[in-house]
Amino acid sequence: MFLKAADKKDKNTGKVYRYYKLCESYRFGSKTRHRCVFVLGKLDEIATDSDKKTLADRIEYYLCGNHELYPVEIPDFIDKMARQYSSQIKARGFTANNGTMTDVIPTKSREKDFQQVDLSSFELENTREIGSEWLCKQAVEQLGIEKFLSDLGWSKFQVDTALIHLISRAVFPASEHKTAQWIQENSSVAELFDRLPEDIDRFQLYRASQMLYKEKSLIEKHLSVKTSELFDLQDKIILYDLTNTYFEGRKAKSTVARFGRSKEKRSDAKIVALALVVNIEGFVKHSHIYRGNIADCKTLGETIDSLSESTSSTGRKPVVVIDAGIGTDENLSMLKTKQYSYVSVSRTKLKNYSISETGTVQIEDNRKHSIDISWAENVSSDDRFLYVHSEMKAIKETSMENRYCDRYEEELDNIARAIHKKGGTKRYGKVMERIGRIKERYPAANKYYEIEIAEKDGIAVSVTWKRKPAPTPSGEGTYFIRTNIEQTDEKLVWDIYNTIRQIEGVFRVLKTDLSLRPVFHKSDELTMAHLFLGVLAYSIVNTIRYTLKQLGINHEWRNVVRIMNSQKAGTIVMDQKDGKKVHLRLCSRPINRAKEIYEALNYKPMPFYRKKFVFPE
Repeated sequence: MFLKAADKKDKNTGKVYRYYKLCESYRFGSKTRHRCVFVLGKLDEIATDSDKKTLADRIEYYLCGNHELYPVEIPDFIDKMARQYSSQIKARGFTANNGTMTDVIPTKSREKDFQQVDLSSFELENTREIGSEWLCKQAVEQLGIEKFLSDLGWSKFQVDTALIHLISRAVFPASEHKTAQWIQENSSVAELFDRLPEDIDRFQLYRASQMLYKEKSLIEKHLSVKTSELFDLQDKIILYDLTNTYFEGRKAKSTVARFGRSKEKRSDAKIVALALVVNIEGFVKHSHIYRGNIADCKTLGETIDSLSESTSSTGRKPVVVIDAGIGTDENLSMLKTKQYSYVSVSRTKLKNYSISETGTVQIEDNRKHSIDISWAENVSSDDRFLYVHSEMKAIKETSMENRYCDRYEEELDNIARAIHKKGGTKRYGKVMERIGRIKERYPAANKYYEIEIAEKDGIAVSVTWKRKPAPTPSGEGTYFIRTNIEQTDEKLVWDIYNTIRQIEGVFRVLKTDLSLRPVFHKSDELTMAHLFLGVLAYSIVNTIRYTLKQLGINHEWRNVVRIMNSQKAGTIVMDQKDGKKVHLRLCSRPINRAKEIYEALNYKPMPFYRKKFVFPE
């Protein structure tokens, strides 16, 4: 056996990651081929190529029992790694066969089974997607959700229905009605749980999601602890933010659906707010659902008390990262009282301050744009403020202001022309109302203009305006990060704050890949269950994507589903010579890209190999 290196490039950062596969050579006809046995990962702890070769040889020794002609001294850490990898490989169902590795296939599937059949009778029926469902089912097993629900006293029927609904939400996010149709006609997810697809209806799915929501706190605590154990996470930094989703329908009797500030710009629809506590790896530690018109800053107090139970942090409390909408003086004071460290964008720009004597530090963001950071001094506050200036942000803000000014002048020009048109608005009071509405729509542009209205006998005669002289630089591209961390390294505080991008990515996956919006349910109970089911489905998605990212595989979830859907299950029907009809249920082998995903996750590539049924004529 030998190690084979593979490189993966991160499209966002351009960084190239190298990971290693344990491979073996085998002969296929007259040709020699290579076969991947196991993905070992980055192997950062092994520095030299000779040590990597030693690791491969040692794994082969434990797997195949090959005797060493010239025994060499093996470092303890390499021997320990070889033992661990060989145990994992054996656990995946591989066994030694004449010095090579072969998949373990049930004995019956390897036995010769010669039959005389009518080739013209061959038919392929009941073809269904199975790859994405099988991938998610193994992630569910990895997270221990099935055992957890069973330990709560759920029956096997209830557990299976809940997991079918959960996997369906991750693969095919839709309403319960459409999900039931998909299960009955397109997917093999029911088959993975030995259930008949036609026996699953939308009412079972409704009940399953409601049962899951009733155990919300226990399930979230289990997943928080489980993901931290699986991936050795410490939850030293946690992120808190809110998003909202809108409803289709009047929701007249709802207690949570309210008109509010919709982040999807759906001011015509009622909304509901979803608050999440997330660690920097993207795993949800806690969630809460609020009424749609609640202010973001009013929610932190209810959530902060649950952090000690929802995170795996021990010894000290995690650093809380929040945005400006939540970082009010009242909330920051509360965090400080409860002895939490925090990092937040300042809600206001400082006016009287000076740059630290150490000067500014120049860094680059993910897009390689230059940013200047420095500590602000002479600030009348117990907190520390990090001065941040981005030239690209300044250009963007200036461009936005110019666009608002252009629209502002266009609106004023329309009012001025209407005064001289037949049927146009001429009354002085009405003209003032129109100008007031323009000021309300474009407050950022209004500060740059002086407007004069000439009137005679209550009729506006003219509307003129002029732009004020350009003020002194008002700090475009500048903002401040507020923290109570006693840390002098500007770059470290900047990096902690930028982890807030992770929770933005979580909301993006929930809303796009998992179709959390819009909500069509009429009752609040089903609405809550719908949102929580989406959060649970995200736990499966992130478990898979986080592992893939560690090996440089940065597929979006929809792309993962597309690749895995290439694996199908189908039934071949044929007639035997003796008049019997044979049904062979087969699962297709994964394509190379799907196989790469299975190997990276250490998942089994086949849910089953062959199922044979013989029926009399």
